[in-house]
Amino acid sequence: MAAITRPRRAGRRESLPIWRWVILVLAGIYFLIPLIAAFRFTGTSAFGSVISESGFTASLALSVKLAVITTVITIALMLPTAVYVHLRLPRLRRLLEGITILPIVIPPVVLIVGVLQIAPGFIKSTPYLLALEYVVLAMPFAYRAIDAGLRALDLKTITEAASSLGASWTSTLWRVILPNLSTALLSSVVLTVALVLGEFTMASLDLYQTFPVWIYVNSQTSGQVSVAASLLSLFVTWLVLMAITVIGTRRSRKRGGGSVTLFTAARQETAGGEL
Repeated sequence: MAAITRPRRAGRRESLPIWRWVILVLAGIYFLIPLIAAFRFTGTSAFGSVISESGFTASLALSVKLAVITTVITIALMLPTAVYVHLRLPRLRRLLEGITILPIVIPPVVLIVGVLQIAPGFIKSTPYLLALEYVVLAMPFAYRAIDAGLRALDLKTITEAASSLGASWTSTLWRVILPNLSTALLSSVVLTVALVLGEFTMASLDLYQTFPVWIYVNSQTSGQVSVAASLLSLFVTWLVLMAITVIGTRRSRKRGGGSVTLFTAARQETAGGEL
């Protein structure tokens, strides 16, 4: 029996959740007041002098380059592993969750020593060694973002459907699973980039001058330059994360739904086999 719904009055409005606005305003004030104070402390002239400081461009370029390398390696390792565990080895999901949480528990010094033991010799003398260490640090965040996306999918059903329609495993992963995981992959990319651009401990212990290390070194001589560089770092991180979000959202809209991608991939795979 259908439930009887009362008609709403024309002039009646639903009550607004005022407590949500109060929390949002308080959080905005909490974050904006330090930024405004830092901007007033530095002044506009300090931002121009930061760019002309020695080592600014090199350290920022190194951090961005490490962010790109770390993101590519992390996604390339975590995505196939998470998909395979969800499909073939679901009992090992808890074990994999425990392994991926270890970088948060283990001190950075221990992680550095471990990476130095297994890293190839030609990488140890380069700053790209930090990329391997950042992959270990980003593993908990990237895996959990991808795992959350896989839990929201009926992964077994869509893979079996793609296989029955003639799609290979590579085509299924690239054209069926990836479009359905666009939001999860975007979240893992954003978390990884934010981690690399703000990491200080490992870079300082490895004696490489990334952008956070450069900010700390310059804080010993000029407080205004250091604060201005910190604000620039914050703004650059925001811009990078916004760009990643916008690009990922546009691509997901262009690709459309996962069911359409499933049948398109299967048809293209079948047509290629017939040819």
